[in-house]
Amino acid sequence: MSTRGFRVGTNPCSLRLALPGLRWLLGLGLFLGLHATRSAAFYLPGLAPVNFCEAARETATCKSSIALFVNRLDSESVLPYEYNIFDFCQDFGKKNPSENLGQVLFGERITSSPYEFSFSKTELCKKVCVKSYDRENEDHKKKLAFLKKGVQLNYQHHWESERNWDIARLVAARLDPQSYKHSDENHLTCNGPSMEIPGEHTDKLSVTYTYSVRFEENKSIKWASRWDYILESMPYTNIQWFSIMNSFVIALFLSGMVAMILLRALHRDIIRYNQANFSEEVQEDFGWKLIHGDVFRPPRNRMLLSAFLGQGTQVLIMMFITLFLACFGFLSPANRGALMTCAVVLWVLLGTPAGYVSARMYKTLKGVNWKTNFLLTALLCPGVVFVDLFFMNLILWVEGSLAAISFGTLIGILAMWFGISVPLTFLGAYFGSKKKFKCPVHTNQIPHHIPQQNFCTKPLFGVIIGGILPFGCIFIQLFFILNSIWSHQMYFMFGFLFLVFIILLITCSEATVLLCYFHLCAEDYHWWWRAFFTSSFTAVYLFIYAVHYFFAKLQIMGIASSILYFGYTMVMVLIFFLLTGTTGFFFLFLVYY
Repeated sequence: MSTRGFRVGTNPCSLRLALPGLRWLLGLGLFLGLHATRSAAFYLPGLAPVNFCEAARETATCKSSIALFVNRLDSESVLPYEYNIFDFCQDFGKKNPSENLGQVLFGERITSSPYEFSFSKTELCKKVCVKSYDRENEDHKKKLAFLKKGVQLNYQHHWESERNWDIARLVAARLDPQSYKHSDENHLTCNGPSMEIPGEHTDKLSVTYTYSVRFEENKSIKWASRWDYILESMPYTNIQWFSIMNSFVIALFLSGMVAMILLRALHRDIIRYNQANFSEEVQEDFGWKLIHGDVFRPPRNRMLLSAFLGQGTQVLIMMFITLFLACFGFLSPANRGALMTCAVVLWVLLGTPAGYVSARMYKTLKGVNWKTNFLLTALLCPGVVFVDLFFMNLILWVEGSLAAISFGTLIGILAMWFGISVPLTFLGAYFGSKKKFKCPVHTNQIPHHIPQQNFCTKPLFGVIIGGILPFGCIFIQLFFILNSIWSHQMYFMFGFLFLVFIILLITCSEATVLLCYFHLCAEDYHWWWRAFFTSSFTAVYLFIYAVHYFFAKLQIMGIASSILYFGYTMVMVLIFFLLTGTTGFFFLFLVYY
């Protein structure tokens, strides 16, 4: 079945507010989701085609109308607002499509708009509505002042098309925001001077909202390549390959170092120790060989370490599955909120491995209060995240932001946490407390004396060095992620992200093995917490980079926006802390085990 590709272009004659030092408000983003209700081929979720036809050929499976929905307005001020909170043209017969959990948590509440598009039908300077403001009316003054505030903070619209399903498909959308001063609303011409609003509102003001739309047939763009024009317009796309090569070189360097140690030093020594006659050689022991009977001595705060490892396991599995699905297209960017929904659902369902790992590690470290350990695993880190997000939500409520989560949604999140995640964590902890990892060597009754350490073998120095190499693998990719979150750019390179994620896990593991080996050679057997902090210190560098990004890249104004930025950043840092620390620890534990 052959189809024609069409390019739709719009020329909204929108409002331009000319204030000293300010730029125009409306940067419009139109994402045409392309989904099908039926098709002869198999398509991944979110990637099925949408077919349109002209009004005269409309059928039950081929619609001519392209419904346009309005999403939130956002800017670098971090506070998103609902479309209807601004005094724009509104659709009074609102149709709110269903929203998933991810959309609710991100404040992406979609509603219908007054804009009407018909496939292949050209519209020139079509009036939507007229907004009038009287300086004597207090309500009008407030609406206009809030609109000016949106100009100052550079708030941008987000539009989305309806997702329907034989004759033509939309392969591209280009929008050119324009502002025109219409002297006569009954005779509209979108080619006059720009609409301006003076800094001081001294007279009655009328703003006429109009839009123009035209369709162009394009047979050179395949439907499968419909996103290419967006990818080509995104900056820094070529840097992704540099990021991969940079990460790969770092991982290769660490792999060589670890291989040299394991294959040359450790392997030779282990073979010598396994020989029958080694009594004379034992007298010449030095370094790590002197403390082989102390390496499995339980550390301090073993319950807290076990809880961190359990939560880290939960985060690790969640992120791996989510990125794997996104890499293969199951979580398409066209399906808004799917990524967040998948992550939250997976986190809730992965309480069992978290409880199992935590309880079994706690049992291995000779802990006896496994029920207390279970409560700490189930409540500590999730509780910190919930309190942080609740505090951020209070600020959003006070500011009247769209991103504020409703009370009912908060109750739903608590129900998922205590009704699903906590019982699953208890189930895993129950079975994990029945087993423990069998230590390959016996622990000496008398601890070995730890000699005086030099500066390079002290814990702090090794931890600081240990986080540099893993961070070097991700800092370029981190730039794109922060742009996607705070600068509202589309993130689409999940294949690169998944590959960098794997390299990060390898780098964390190898850096931990390498540095802890050097510390053991200095006869310091306190490796448990050091192994966790060596790779988890990467989260500190993540926080430092986020601070740099805040001051160097963003133009956030207001205390509330700054608190929100660092509040959400702390959640990211905590999750990354658990992820990297658990990865490095368990790889080293497996090496010892």
